[in-house]
Amino acid sequence: TDGSVLVHADARMYAGLFDGTEAAKLTLDSAQKCDVHVVSGELDVNRMRLSEGDAVALEGESLLDVGGEAAEVLVFDLAPL
Repeated sequence: TDGSVLVHADARMYAGLFDGTEAAKLTLDSAQKCDVHVVSGELDVNRMRLSEGDAVALEGESLLDVGGEAAEVLVFDLAPL
């Protein structure tokens, strides 16, 4: 959207930086998959604690709730295979 990278797939990619009380919520299509990758720091993803290098694949979720400490994160919202 508006200057973002064009990918020829049913997918969206998000990047975020979180520290302290910073948090974000993203509404998801529960029919799609969502992969969350922690580039650095510590991140809470839907009540799960992840560390640098960790990743989690979410299925059937309608909300992504993230926040963390010195965290950099990549989120891929993908159509199911």
